[in-house]
Amino acid sequence: MYDSKKRIETAKHHLAELGKIGSRSQFGGYSLSVEEVVFALVSEGELYLRACEQVRPYLAERKMEPLCYYKRGLPVELEYYRVDEPLWNEHEQLVALSKLCLNGARQNRLLQKQNRRLKDLPNLTVRMETLLRQVGVCTIAMLKEQGARRTWLKLREFNKNLSINVLFALEGAILERHHEALPEAVKAELRHWYSETLRAQAKQQKP
Repeated sequence: MYDSKKRIETAKHHLAELGKIGSRSQFGGYSLSVEEVVFALVSEGELYLRACEQVRPYLAERKMEPLCYYKRGLPVELEYYRVDEPLWNEHEQLVALSKLCLNGARQNRLLQKQNRRLKDLPNLTVRMETLLRQVGVCTIAMLKEQGARRTWLKLREFNKNLSINVLFALEGAILERHHEALPEAVKAELRHWYSETLRAQAKQQKP
């Protein structure tokens, strides 16, 4: 059995033409990625390639073994398949197969991103998604186009007690980060807008 860190270095050397390969801890082993797209795992010194439709016939023909780990005592097979020694010795084949796996992972990531719902954004819940749809903001693209402030104003028409925290949550969702991670300058600007908006609305309500 190979040492995992040694196997990672070997994989990086063999697959260098895929691009700069990064590694990080995952599933008790290490993931390998190019531009943050994971295409392989290293577990217990073995390299496993991420399956995609284009490589499934090859996986079946070579009878490549799936990566298996235990969850609550039960075996779970992942869609990653072990690179055996014969394949390690077929450099061009290994590179070609790895490229297909990387491209498949990229396509899958793009598809997931296109199919995301509002609730999949940071700070947003299913309830908030429902409220946003009620005011005509039905997709992530619509939210980003409307912006946090205009969207907050639409929501406030249905709830006069809407807090500044919702404004922070919307801005964070648009920037795809937790609201507590918003830059202080952004928060200060939103606080100022929030105060000015409430002050202006209060003046309008006076007889």
